[in-house]
Amino acid sequence: MARALAAGFVRAKLALGEQILVSDVSQAAVEAFAAAVPGARILADNQAVAAEADLVWLAVKPQQVSAVMADLWTELSAQKLVISIAAGVRLATLAEGLGKSVRLVRVMPNTPCLIGQSASGYCLGPNATPADAELIGRLLTSVGLAISLDEKLLDAVTGLSGSGPAFVYLMIEALSDGGVRMGLTRDTALKLAAQTVRGAAQMVIETGDHPAVLKDRVTSPGGTTIAGLQVLEEGGLRGSLIGAVEAATRRSIELGTV
Repeated sequence: MARALAAGFVRAKLALGEQILVSDVSQAAVEAFAAAVPGARILADNQAVAAEADLVWLAVKPQQVSAVMADLWTELSAQKLVISIAAGVRLATLAEGLGKSVRLVRVMPNTPCLIGQSASGYCLGPNATPADAELIGRLLTSVGLAISLDEKLLDAVTGLSGSGPAFVYLMIEALSDGGVRMGLTRDTALKLAAQTVRGAAQMVIETGDHPAVLKDRVTSPGGTTIAGLQVLEEGGLRGSLIGAVEAATRRSIELGTV
């Protein structure tokens, strides 16, 4: 996710590669970051990054946050803006570990930020300034959609848009498999499936119509679409997707207590 965000900011011309600092205990991760963000400076450790950076992004797993905060807190002050994308980790927990005066923002982006199509939710900590709000909004909208929310809703954002790309990839794969089963080549089926999902999503965004309305416009009496929809309803697709978002949301809540 850190690579995707950094590459997205560079792509949107909001930062130069040379302005981005990174550290990671994994050499492979550092090399992958450097390949994705040409010019990025690799520093020795987290403290070195925090000492030099104006914006400090915590792009780690929730289970790693405590250890990272222990590394960083001596280098942070009210002059730094700390942005966490760690799922489930509350602002209060971050403030306790990094210092009560630190300016904080929590963000839940998703990986399509790499191509400028992210869906992000974010919330500001109590010390964040109007300028911080403007900056984080500008950064996130440069790589997609960004919505400011109450912190209590960020777990739901994690379950929906944070995890959602994986759910959609599974649907694209399944649609493609159906096309192959009916005689299409894999390449043709995959292209048609991906473009169908892309086009349908764009219709929802651009028309503003409810998905149910758009669905009904495709569904003619006794036709092919209603036959397929019956199978999806019988298979519980709607309930499964609702359940997937709920399960991912609950897991985000759990991770916040780790």
